[in-house]
Amino acid sequence: MKEYDLISIGTGSAMSIVTQALNKDPDLKIAVIENDKPGGICLTRGCIPSKMLLYPAEVVNQIKEAHRFGIDVDINSVDFEQIMDRMKDHVDTQSQNIGHNLSNSEELDFFQNDARFIDDHTLKVGDSKIKGEKIILGTGSRPSIPPIEDLEEVGYLTSKTFLDMDRLPQSTVIIGGGYIAAEYGYFLAMMGSDVKIIGRNTQFVPSEEKDVSDVLKKKLSRYMDIYTGYEAKKVKKGSKNKWVLAVSGDEKIKVKGEEILVAAGRRSNSDILKPENSGIETDERGWIKVDSRMETTKENIWALGDATGEHMFKHVANYEARVVYENAIEEEGSTVDYHAVPHAVFTYPQVASVGMKEKEASKEHDILVGYYPYEDTAKGSAMKLEDHFVKVIVDREDYKILGAHIVGPEASVLIQEVVNLMYTQNQTFLPIYNGMHIHPSLSEVVERAFSNLHSHDHDHGHSH
Repeated sequence: MKEYDLISIGTGSAMSIVTQALNKDPDLKIAVIENDKPGGICLTRGCIPSKMLLYPAEVVNQIKEAHRFGIDVDINSVDFEQIMDRMKDHVDTQSQNIGHNLSNSEELDFFQNDARFIDDHTLKVGDSKIKGEKIILGTGSRPSIPPIEDLEEVGYLTSKTFLDMDRLPQSTVIIGGGYIAAEYGYFLAMMGSDVKIIGRNTQFVPSEEKDVSDVLKKKLSRYMDIYTGYEAKKVKKGSKNKWVLAVSGDEKIKVKGEEILVAAGRRSNSDILKPENSGIETDERGWIKVDSRMETTKENIWALGDATGEHMFKHVANYEARVVYENAIEEEGSTVDYHAVPHAVFTYPQVASVGMKEKEASKEHDILVGYYPYEDTAKGSAMKLEDHFVKVIVDREDYKILGAHIVGPEASVLIQEVVNLMYTQNQTFLPIYNGMHIHPSLSEVVERAFSNLHSHDHDHGHSH
């Protein structure tokens, strides 16, 4: 059995730890393990490929909306295969380069196989048994498949297999009402597929503020049918289409599509890893438990990214990798801080959020809430925007930013001004209030939201 100073499972964000560790001490004995395409979820089946698909969708959407400005233009065709090939070529090239570098590295051993714990700090990888003094678990996650009758027999796509498509389905039923369903539903609709989304939660994209979700549902409903509060119970296959039977109380609906895409969340890979064999505790859903230092319940074993089930975003995994490196390699005793974790949904309109929601913040703080519509700015008016807005939440006493929520064009960019201030020492919004904002630009909508603060039970003048 070969022993290592450091074992890293997963080739996503955890690889930065490996690189830094080797820079610090080139003599370290290191093993890297990967059971899928090298590069991690973000590169191979997550944020990178999905955004390469969503940008062409955004271009199509802009052309479709051009008539609102007196521009008469038609889309003669959309080459779905070319769009998919561009994405696949980019992902495959990047992944193959990572795999090549790992396989040919003289500084580490690279194993391409499943890893599972068999004893204390001991793993079985393929036919090999290896032991690590320190182990990093960047084991990711995989699509969660709900227990729907006959789903396996009828067949379906997931967010992973979706990326292998080379032909556009004429119609698609998406099971799930979260951000993955929203993004891929938008992409498919812009490509020309007839899309129907079935979400179990009564709120579309339930991770967002309800007023944000309401606007997103209203806008996306122009391109697709969205059913919320319905649970898919059974599927069956017809001669040309697949059918999904969904229920909401006593109501039943039957929705048909050429293809079914299951986008019902993510699940842990702990059933493969068997962390309990090394004394690593998981929660009831299999996510690996960690403390504020990202260390598991087993000393010298750390976990990060999707493996913990906490904040499943690439930028969070990168941040957690820094904390793990500081603790595992530098032994500095760093702790994580999740007070300002931003995220975005890349549909049209875009959605971006950071920090607390209004209801959550009001339970812990005496808050002020600011709201401002895009269309009440010069740039928003020029773009003929309707219903889009910025909503901000601050502490009444010290003007500390507690949260921000945006639905509208460039939301993912606009929110960064807020995010950066939430990482300053006092986290106040005053620099936004006092700073100059280019006129006319969309950034003014953020400035005006902070200039329009009221008690949180005040009528903000918006209802959707």
